[in-house]
Amino acid sequence: MEDKVEVFKALGDINRLAILDMLSCGELCACDIMDGLELSQPTISHHMKVLQGVGLVNGVKKGRWMNYTINKEKIEEVQKFITYITNFKEDCICHRFKED
Repeated sequence: MEDKVEVFKALGDINRLAILDMLSCGELCACDIMDGLELSQPTISHHMKVLQGVGLVNGVKKGRWMNYTINKEKIEEVQKFITYITNFKEDCICHRFKED
């Protein structure tokens, strides 16, 4: 579950959420993200490193710029996890605290 915590930490930043929103339209160059969010190149690099580090974003170097896409498989994994923890299950942690 620790890997999920790291994903949610990465999502806890307005700029990273905006980057994911931008990438929902398709592959983008770091320069386009930089212009769209009016952030510096080092700031974009930091945010992209965080998003790539938790697997939410894929990056490919093209020339002097990086191009980024959303990692759909990781997004699906996170969606399934949210569904799992927010729905009833026989092995739920809450059963440890209920009296028989």
